[in-house]
Amino acid sequence: MPTLVSSDLYTRVQQFYAHQMQALDEGRLEEYTQTFTKDGSFQHSPDIAPAVGRDAILEELRSFLKKYQDDPTQRRHFFNQMVLEPQQDGSIRSTVYALIVRVRPNERPEVWPSTVVHDVIEVTDGEILLRSRSVSYDQLV
Repeated sequence: MPTLVSSDLYTRVQQFYAHQMQALDEGRLEEYTQTFTKDGSFQHSPDIAPAVGRDAILEELRSFLKKYQDDPTQRRHFFNQMVLEPQQDGSIRSTVYALIVRVRPNERPEVWPSTVVHDVIEVTDGEILLRSRSVSYDQLV
């Protein structure tokens, strides 16, 4: 049986994810990038190399979202089924199922894509930050 984290830490990570995803969905990209360690890495698509460092993550997000600048779609990220596993180095491995819901004006919401998010979390002096994030897409398996 895997080692469990405390219920307090589990709840704090859930809150961290809620704030992080709301920042992303509302276009507060600078705030989102601050949820990573200074040298954190972020890979949201399997066909591109990870962005490393907050500035590179911010640039990658801006570049990726440019293609949607004239699209009135609202995206909502839903994280669920979170599993947290303490690691030997003091970090926490997090595996989360994520659904992204796209909503266009006067259209029905659409779930796309379905993903699994793999994070490495650092907790230092009570602050939660991501050391790394990689996203795998169910439809690409």
